[in-house]
Amino acid sequence: KKRKCEDGADSSTSRATESTRPQGVKAAKASGKKPVVKEKGLNDFQTMWSIKQQDLVIKERLSKMSLLDNLIAKKEPLGESEEALKNKLINDLLSN
Repeated sequence: KKRKCEDGADSSTSRATESTRPQGVKAAKASGKKPVVKEKGLNDFQTMWSIKQQDLVIKERLSKMSLLDNLIAKKEPLGESEEALKNKLINDLLSN
């Protein structure tokens, strides 16, 4: 069952809260509801892709460094292939 408002107190309180808001609140809320632009998605993807590429380069460099560390840490004499790999890794890491 619905109550009938005789004095209209509810409607006056709801209007009072609207007028006490600082100016521009509705505009701020409306700007937050705008649809997402496709260009923003493309820019986000390009940024993410460049970060991923940088991560891959860093991971590859770390892998080469750990392999070189293992070759240097060996106490027994290195074979021809291991020595060639060690020299190649040193040249690659120093050139970058």
